Amino acid sequence: MISSKYLKAIVAVVIGFAMIFTGIFMFVPEVLGIKEQNSITTSFEYETELFNHDKIINLDISIDEDSWDDMLENALSEEYVSCDVTVNGKAFKNVAIRPKGNTSLTSVANDDTTDRYSFKIEFDHYISNQTCYGLDKLILNNNISDATYMKEYLSFGLMEYMSVAAPLHNYVNVTVNGENWGLYLGIEAMEESYAERNFGSNYGKLYKPESVGMGAKEDNNNGSLGNPSGNNKGLPDISENNGGGGVPPDMNSNNGGSGTPPDINGNNGGGGAPPDMDSNNGVGGAPPDMNSNNGGGGAPPDMNSNNGGNGSPPSMNNNNDNQQQSTDNKEGMANNGPGMGGMSSGGTDLVYVDDNSDSYSGIFDNAIFDSNEDDYQRVIKAIKNINEGTNLDKYINIDSVLRYFAVETTLVNLDSYVSSMKHNYCLYEKNGQLTMLPWDYNLSFAGFQAGTATSAINFPIDTPVSGIDLSERPILGKLLEVDEYKETYHEYLKEIVEGYFNSGKFTETIDKVDSMINEYVKNDPTAFYSYDEYTTAVETIKEFGILRAKSIEGQLDGTIPSTTTEQDSNQDKLIDGSSINIQAMGVQGGGEKGQGPQQDEDNNGENTYSNIEYDNSSYESENKNNNNMIGQNPSKDITNGNIGNINGADVSKNWEVSKVSNIDGDSIFQLIFSIGLLIGATVFVTLYKRRR
Repeated sequence: MISSKYLKAIVAVVIGFAMIFTGIFMFVPEVLGIKEQNSITTSFEYETELFNHDKIINLDISIDEDSWDDMLENALSEEYVSCDVTVNGKAFKNVAIRPKGNTSLTSVANDDTTDRYSFKIEFDHYISNQTCYGLDKLILNNNISDATYMKEYLSFGLMEYMSVAAPLHNYVNVTVNGENWGLYLGIEAMEESYAERNFGSNYGKLYKPESVGMGAKEDNNNGSLGNPSGNNKGLPDISENNGGGGVPPDMNSNNGGSGTPPDINGNNGGGGAPPDMDSNNGVGGAPPDMNSNNGGGGAPPDMNSNNGGNGSPPSMNNNNDNQQQSTDNKEGMANNGPGMGGMSSGGTDLVYVDDNSDSYSGIFDNAIFDSNEDDYQRVIKAIKNINEGTNLDKYINIDSVLRYFAVETTLVNLDSYVSSMKHNYCLYEKNGQLTMLPWDYNLSFAGFQAGTATSAINFPIDTPVSGIDLSERPILGKLLEVDEYKETYHEYLKEIVEGYFNSGKFTETIDKVDSMINEYVKNDPTAFYSYDEYTTAVETIKEFGILRAKSIEGQLDGTIPSTTTEQDSNQDKLIDGSSINIQAMGVQGGGEKGQGPQQDEDNNGENTYSNIEYDNSSYESENKNNNNMIGQNPSKDITNGNIGNINGADVSKNWEVSKVSNIDGDSIFQLIFSIGLLIGATVFVTLYKRRR
């Protein structure tokens, strides 16, 4: 029999072990190999009511005509006005609406022939907890620079096909006071409802990185992307910085007035003023010619680089092509490298600088949810380890990120993380692990800096970057350095080629969408492109996608070179894309009303196009005018915790209790074992005391 002396020690050890084990299970389950998930997942009625791809959303904006005209006349102010909205027959009162955009906004504002702005519709801006079937904000994108009307639709659809957490999307037939306004693409705002739908009620932190000098407006941010607590390191409110009551800096100004974004050239002496958006390039309201060699008018530099890095795509001057979309990715990025002529990264390239959160202002100043220094340090720690290539599986959601980049590569989406722009993505962090999430695809399918059709079709899958070296984008570069991860990335590319393209799903989707929107496009009174241009663009994007898939297939089996260097040396092995006119699909700088793709006539008649897209999707300067709304919460535009009115007013949110964590058989055994130890030890001690 065990003596009392040893029995007490044994009982103490057992109880201690059980308590430690239970504590680990409850608070740090990842130590036991258990991936923590949320105890509650949420479904919203808007998933089926709004984003059902079998029918178009009908949305009518009922608004006082003077208020509507005033909003359009002062669109650059991006101030919310009140209206009533009817969505598929259901009325919503006192809803907020405003124009959105950056360069896309100024392009329309400077064009006297159109008022086709993109819009944000916020249902709970004036009425707390009001949602549209659970959705707090709907983005209406105007399809500028997209003659197909389908680039974003197809891009988000492919992300969904590959199980990436993409925002929901669907077409919206917009009417204003009953009058036809045009066909838009409606997108779920990546805010609380999106996060809860994809990650559950206990979701992590979300950021919308934007390089300083692009749209993050480092000196004018005050929580512009959410950050409702205003913890943007003391940055002044943009609405108070320009002297214009919330009006952003004049994009046509030639002075270097306070509050204007920095000069993209960095060397034209513009005093920080942006390039003149009304430059004499023969295009009313169009961005300046990015290929110009005269350096005039404050135009941004040529986007082509002579760095010759291994990450740069091959020469875009294939003589087999009779047209060139923009500039040669490899040979002309203005010798600026990733800095883009004075544009600071602010950490958006995810390159580790130091442990100071100020060094990553492009990320943290653009927090979508309330965040603090502890949150920032988790991201910085992850970035540091990623750059060092250590514990990648701990600091990167590897499967999700590889899926994301497989789609990005397929789409030849260069107005993104993989180019000098290093933007147009969302960064999700939970428990110190980072995930890349998709946003902004109106310039996918080679609509930005892709060069010739041949170079775009053969965009290299193993060095899928533009104007930079792969090492300058570590979250992708470090993953592709690991054979196992590179093989998985290739498997996902193969899945896309075989399951989405070769199966016919790609063309079937286009045909289905075309049959659904064709008549709307034909009768779109504010369209940027003619109906004939639309029909041509639809056939072109089909051909482009098929050839792109064929090239990826060849790169995977080794018959086509898969890196920039190899493609430069083996041009004869590339798929010929000279039959495709990329401009027909719509490119950056193209698509002003009635003009179609805009051409620069100053380059010997050759079709050249603007390269820089300053549009920060739905999040640019999000809250900059809310302080002007009397009686409104300045931070209300992004987040106040009111999603779907969980107090009971909104029945559109359905709660479903799910598993405590990702509990498999082993996890269940561990939980039962730890509880059993505690119960057994307690019973043993009780019986022992009674016996004594």
